[in-house]
This record gives sequence, C-alpha cells and structure tokens, in this order.
Amino acid sequence: MSSSRILVGDNEIISQNSCTSSFTGLTGKYSINMVFNGAADYKVNKRELRLHPENFIFLNNHTNYSSRIDSAIPVNALSVFFDPRFVQDFEYSRKSEAVLLDNPFDYKYENPVFVESIYPLQGALKDNLLNLAGLINSNTTNQLLLNDCLHDCLLNYYSIYNTEVVSRTASLKFLSHVTKSEILRRLSMAKDYIISNYNKNIRLDDIAQMACLSINHLLRTFKQAYQQSPHQFLTTFRLQQAKYYLRNTDYPVSEIVDMVGFECPSSFIRLFRSSFNVTPGQYR
Repeated sequence: MSSSRILVGDNEIISQNSCTSSFTGLTGKYSINMVFNGAADYKVNKRELRLHPENFIFLNNHTNYSSRIDSAIPVNALSVFFDPRFVQDFEYSRKSEAVLLDNPFDYKYENPVFVESIYPLQGALKDNLLNLAGLINSNTTNQLLLNDCLHDCLLNYYSIYNTEVVSRTASLKFLSHVTKSEILRRLSMAKDYIISNYNKNIRLDDIAQMACLSINHLLRTFKQAYQQSPHQFLTTFRLQQAKYYLRNTDYPVSEIVDMVGFECPSSFIRLFRSSFNVTPGQYR
C-alpha cells in the first residue's frame, strides 16, 4: 500500500493506493471519502455501505466507523478530515453581518450535524477533490493554498447538501418539519442501500426494512423526495455506473452489463440509448 498524508492545521488529507487496507475506530473529525476507481466498504454504526466512483460519503465528527478495501487491483482513495473547530468557524462565517460584527466573541459555537449518506460527486466539489488529490500527490507544503481548497470543499459540500437533503426534505408532504427530517433520514438509508448493492438482485422488502418503513410508505415518500421510484432510481444508478465503466475501462460491453446488474444486454442497450441518445458503443 502507498499512501500520502498532509496536515493542514488540524485538518488532514489522506490519499492511498492499495489492494488491501483496513481502518477501524475512525472518529473525531468530519470527513469526505471517495474512490477514483474500484470500491471501498464502510461500516457506519450498523449500516454496511459500499462506496463507488462518482460518489462520496460524508460522516459526522462523532460517528465511529470503519473502512476496508479488498480488491484484485489497487484502489485509489481520498479522504478529507475536517477538524470540528474548522467546521464551526465555517458555519460562523456564513452567519449574517449582524452576527459577524456584533459581539462575535459571544457567539455560541456548535457542531452541526449532517445527514450521513452517500452523495453524488459532481460539479465544483468534484473539481475541488481532484485538485486536492493533485496537490497531495505533488507533496505541496503551501498551507494557504490547501486551506483555500478545504474551505471550497466545505462550501461546495453545503451546496450539494442543500440539493440532496434540504430541498428533498422540503418536498415531502408532511406538516411537521421534524417528521420530514426523520423520513428523509430513513429514505437516505434506503437510497444508500440501493447504491451499495446496485449490482445485486435487490428486493423491495429489503429496501423497506433497511429504511424502517412499510413498502407503501417507502414507495410514496421515496417518489416525493427523489422524483423516482426505488426501481427507477436503481436503473438510473446502474446506467450511470455503466457510463463510468465505458469511459474509464476497456471492459467489453457484455461484461459491463453483468457488472452493473443488468440481466439482458439488449434491454441494457435499449435503456442506455433512450436515456442518453447514444448507444453504449457510440458513447465509448
């Protein structure tokens, strides 16, 4: 295993390239975790999650978790660990001008609590993490530059969080905000289960059980939050992963079909063409 670690104040950036690795008892800092290829397994409380490329896992500072890589080919992974005080100060900087200027030393700092979930890696955050990976691999010591990058990572994570959690919570048709938040938390667990097991034969019963919701409650609320049924979400995710393999590997299309969980090559090609207006071969 090869790894690089950079300290930025009390924050950390760790890059590793490994076929096998195992870390347990990780806690104390907020973290963003991603893989550039392959997969990494996480155990978060009682949940078992699998992280794939084009996604990331965000975890709170108080969460005790473990991670593991077990792969025939080296997996390139990146983790960014934010000290709670760095996140507190970031939260403080987002307050109104009145709060920032009137009695700033009386401000009560609190650790924010985020919905721990698998999020889509996209937009500016993807660029931020790719930039950080390049900086750590170049062994940079420019603390100002690294701090800017970490600030931007948090800023762009908040943007994704607003889309994936805040807006989806608001779309749920319940009167109580507490109820909305709890249902979204459970739906996030259902979504994470789908993503972690997307290439397997997933049963709706298993998804509902993971979310602690009845099947009908799951179907109704999942569509409110994600504008798709669980089956449609699974199909969309499989197609997105197929795009990743077509773009980044030399696997034959027939092998990719099996890797992402489709049973029939002809139905995969039809779905791919109807979704992206090109065939898998043309996309490659």
